[in-house]
Amino acid sequence: MFLLTLFLLLVVAGAGTAWWGWRSWSAPGPLAQATPVVVERGGGVQTIGATLAERGVIRDPRLFAAAVWLTREEGPLRAGEFLFPAQGSLRDVLAVLRTARPVQRRLTLPEGLTARQMAAILQQAEGLYGDLPTIDEGELLPETYAYSWGDNRAGVVRRAAAAMREALDRLWKERAPDLPLASPREALVLASIVERETGMPEERGRVAAVFINRLRRNMPLQSDPTVAYAAADGAVLDRALTRADLDREHPFNTYRNRGLPPGPIASPGIESLRAVLRPDSTDDLYFVADGTGGHAFARTLEEHNRNVARWRAIERRRATP
Repeated sequence: MFLLTLFLLLVVAGAGTAWWGWRSWSAPGPLAQATPVVVERGGGVQTIGATLAERGVIRDPRLFAAAVWLTREEGPLRAGEFLFPAQGSLRDVLAVLRTARPVQRRLTLPEGLTARQMAAILQQAEGLYGDLPTIDEGELLPETYAYSWGDNRAGVVRRAAAAMREALDRLWKERAPDLPLASPREALVLASIVERETGMPEERGRVAAVFINRLRRNMPLQSDPTVAYAAADGAVLDRALTRADLDREHPFNTYRNRGLPPGPIASPGIESLRAVLRPDSTDDLYFVADGTGGHAFARTLEEHNRNVARWRAIERRRATP
């Protein structure tokens, strides 16, 4: 009778333990809402459990460690940034750590930035690691790039550089005939100027046409952004241009030098590249700001001078209290 009673007690205890274990395994977790959590590389089960408990994903790191050991045949835990579901059970949490896709972050390189500005964005991007390679001016295509926590900065740079090469090669093959551009590199240089000259998408083709027409006539491009690039030595000029800037001898000064400058002044986007290689059909040779954020275009110097006079009048009115 004693043995039978002991046996029944053991069965009940085992059933209770099994029920408690199943309950702990499948019960809803404490997380109030879906939350991304970074699991650092090189951390052991205890470290991961502590991180998840601190972020409110699990209640007890010891139960987590036990669950990892009991399910060890299902695979190792991975490092990275993962999105854990609201009220996820231990079973859900381990499934995320073993099989879920890491969180995809986004990094945007805007059009018209210099290499230094793009380098700063890449250097400050949260979750990217490793040294930043040297970035040449105009090397990276402005775009939004996906990455995961722990990715290498150099890898993102390689992808952005490859994207620029692919875009430039593709658009070069689709270029209009008889352009005064000898190579994709020259198209990149001119596109960088167009990118910095106007922020209005509808103007890019016409601005590009002005520069194409001036190149055909061997006229200086006379682009203020190239002078600003020279005055700031490749950085961003934080003041207005002066007469001394316009008169300065510098390879990028397109007021004093004919033809294209020796390199890009920024990274142009796809639309500026397309505008240069498929410019509008126009006889315009000049443009100046019109006070609305856009530009007034002209075919003759006389017409251009009238547009300049109107712009100067706008500037004077704006400067008057």
